[in-house]
Amino acid sequence: MLDLVLTNKEGVVRNVKLKGSLGCNDHEMVEFKILKAAKRVHSKLTTLDFRREDFGLFRDLLGRVPWDKALEGRGAQESWLLFKDHLLQAQEGCIPTKKKSGKNTQRPPWMNKELLDKLKHKKEAYRG
Repeated sequence: MLDLVLTNKEGVVRNVKLKGSLGCNDHEMVEFKILKAAKRVHSKLTTLDFRREDFGLFRDLLGRVPWDKALEGRGAQESWLLFKDHLLQAQEGCIPTKKKSGKNTQRPPWMNKELLDKLKHKKEAYRG
């Protein structure tokens, strides 16, 4: 008997059926239908904009911290959390964010048209 089907959205999985055991074990096959979203929603993500960064200021902010004294007597976990806090504070001040929306949310920013064309050619060659 199936106890639970987990999804990230309600109503995505339908028609869940048990189809009998697989071979001589006590596990049963499950058949289900996954529904596609009826309407695409553009997410409003924010990402770091490294084209407008100020790495000089970033380096200065992290260089001002007396790391020997700050990390002295701390364990690995505490040291990591302290370093992470300083890093994220410096990042907020030096690297601006930009909103991603529309077509650019579909793929990573490093995947440009040239790379997409090469991937398309590779997939066609593989199908052939």
